[in-house]
Amino acid sequence: MSEAQKAVDRAGAPEPGVNSVDRFFRISERGSTLPREIRGGFATFFTMAYILVLNPIILGSAEDKFGHQLDPVQLTTATALVAAVMTVIMGVGGNLPLALAAGLGLNAVVAFQIAPLMSWDDAMGLIVLEGLLICVLVVTGLREAVMHAIPQPLKQAISVGIGLFIAFIGFVDAGFVTRIPDAANTTVPVQLGGTGTLGGWPILVFCLGVLLTVALLARKVKGAILISIVTMTAVAMLIDSLADVKSWGLTTPAWPDQVVDTPDFGLLGHFSLFGAFGETTAITVVLLIFTLILSDFFDTMGTVVGVSAEAGLLDEQGKVPNLGRVLLIDGAAAAAGGAASASSATSYIESAAGVGEGARTGFANLVTGGLFALALFLTPLLTIVPLQAAAPALVAVGFLMMTQVKNIEWDRYEIAIPAFLTIAVMPFTYSITNGIGAGFVAYVLIKIVLGRAKEIHWLLWGTSALFLVYFAIDPIEQILGVR
Repeated sequence: MSEAQKAVDRAGAPEPGVNSVDRFFRISERGSTLPREIRGGFATFFTMAYILVLNPIILGSAEDKFGHQLDPVQLTTATALVAAVMTVIMGVGGNLPLALAAGLGLNAVVAFQIAPLMSWDDAMGLIVLEGLLICVLVVTGLREAVMHAIPQPLKQAISVGIGLFIAFIGFVDAGFVTRIPDAANTTVPVQLGGTGTLGGWPILVFCLGVLLTVALLARKVKGAILISIVTMTAVAMLIDSLADVKSWGLTTPAWPDQVVDTPDFGLLGHFSLFGAFGETTAITVVLLIFTLILSDFFDTMGTVVGVSAEAGLLDEQGKVPNLGRVLLIDGAAAAAGGAASASSATSYIESAAGVGEGARTGFANLVTGGLFALALFLTPLLTIVPLQAAAPALVAVGFLMMTQVKNIEWDRYEIAIPAFLTIAVMPFTYSITNGIGAGFVAYVLIKIVLGRAKEIHWLLWGTSALFLVYFAIDPIEQILGVR
């Protein structure tokens, strides 16, 4: 064989050790490995598995206009099913380590704002409509265009703000920080622990988990976050068996009496696409859909940008790979959540825990989605991880995302002030959408007062105007006579 032919053969041959799975998900190309992807998938699942407990509690505790309640067991099945299917689809179609499940906040809107105005079927029909409209925005290119129109410094600020936000979520979920019951009698809205001091075995588990996680990260131990979650779950189970622990919160770290449970798919398909228009005024329906779309739209935008930035997947222009497909799948997830009566499903910022563990591709989603599918049958077993054992991962990932603050030009006020508001408003209002809105409005305002309005992308004009409506929705509803 000639040297030229050998060269051709070498060029056409696959790289050593690179199989079809690696090539499809571009695992090696993105600097990852299969073990990292698997660890990342497990870490993401354990940091968001709480939704299997919390979503049924939120939706199941509310009544619709006619006094009907949703069955918690059926809600658990619907929640796990949507999370499993849409997470896998995102992994295969979007190739990002971005898991999806019923959105917190959105489910509360459905339970306590929408359902009291109509039947559950009508409320879930609104969620389906919201998801379909988001898909239309994606197909028309508007949703992707908005993301590309955001200045790079604001994208970095979004990532930093999300880092602080999820760290705060970690502290709150673990009980390390709590709301003061009678905040009206004090200027301090939150406090350390439940009484102003740290006490109880669950808090100890969290504190030890944080120390273990940061120590492993500092030592650059592979699998640091997952090792911490598994270790502290074992410690929590040991403590629970030996000590008299009053409450761990949503999940108790005890071996369940029944490991396998039969899923109940009774809620699937129970939605009425346009039934809401017959139960309340058209203006009310339009405002409800507008609120849902705006919240879902920008929560996802912040999450996708933040997770992709932390994974080092943004290109030189700050663009997310496969963005169109990612956004379309996310919109479809919202519709799927409504169709299954699990509320709107959306991208989870807890996916950053998997990224912190090394996940860089959609293969990690196959692991996370597979665990959610397994949870359909093994929910009692897979929900023994207490929040106190999983929350340290959120604190650690918050630190990792916070490091991007160094890339913001703090000496340029037209960038620094909107960036600061984006970063600060997210954790202070417990909302990604609110932070993005504050940053957008401030950015446009400062450009105007500096006489540089021509530099503002037309899409930023439009989205900032929508955010002004979003922030002023209460007086607008009063003027229109909705309330």
